[in-house]
Amino acid sequence: MKKEKPRVAIQGIRASFHEEAAFKYFGEDIETIECNSFKQTFEALQNKEADYVVMAIENSIAGSILPNYTLLMSYGFPIVGEVFIPIQLHLMALPGVKFEDVKYVTSHPIAIRQCVDFFYEYPHLKMVESSDTAACAKRIREEQLTDTVAIANTLAANLYGLQILERRIESNKVNFTRFLIITNHETPVKGTPNKASLCFEVSNKAGSLAKVLNIFADQNLNMSKIQSMPVLGKRNEYNFYVDIEWNEMKQYDSAIRQTLKYTHNFNILGEYERYEEQPSTDQFKKPEKRTYIKIKKLGQA
Repeated sequence: MKKEKPRVAIQGIRASFHEEAAFKYFGEDIETIECNSFKQTFEALQNKEADYVVMAIENSIAGSILPNYTLLMSYGFPIVGEVFIPIQLHLMALPGVKFEDVKYVTSHPIAIRQCVDFFYEYPHLKMVESSDTAACAKRIREEQLTDTVAIANTLAANLYGLQILERRIESNKVNFTRFLIITNHETPVKGTPNKASLCFEVSNKAGSLAKVLNIFADQNLNMSKIQSMPVLGKRNEYNFYVDIEWNEMKQYDSAIRQTLKYTHNFNILGEYERYEEQPSTDQFKKPEKRTYIKIKKLGQA
């Protein structure tokens, strides 16, 4: 019997960074469920229209995506994995388009901001914001726009048949986004859990949070993230979202038992295997021959 492809809900369309993250975690033999919003991805999982959700949670430049923490708490689906991908942004257009004929640049507003240094040399270009990088590439192809370039990833260029005019135009070349893998309660966790995402409240008294953090330290747990958010409708009360990592499960179990004494509304959002980048065999291959146009700066001959 042929195994069914996992159905993975993403915010955005095919060839977006969310699909790139899904490919990196699951491989390319998946069925992508395109959704207009992060909330819609959770609805697809709840309605059994998807088996997994891939959701961005933080970026090394832009920081945490706070509304997505609220979704995690609201729906209660467990985190079963994570993946990091480098954000590499390229300038692309229909084949044959010359850069000097371009009038508009379209992309997600965050992607545009991350390329501000590149476009400083071209003040005549008008920036057009959109909800999704890949959707911009798709629009150029469908509407045959010869005066517009998109900022998107290599997947988008390949899928929508666009020519990359300039590669890696992002201002900061060391830019990563962390994505969470979320599923229903019946799906087993992949690998051996050595990381957990927690959410809890502490009393509004001096030293309350410190007591919890000292427990983690005493049990030799690495706290890789802490994020606070106000509790809706409550003054001076906060939810703390914490990621912790361990080498021995007994250290984690002991820390959780002790932490319960000093917290309330304690939730384990997920226990999963932390992401470790595996060395790629591609690094030993000859670099592929690339064809792209080196854009001239203003004033150059």
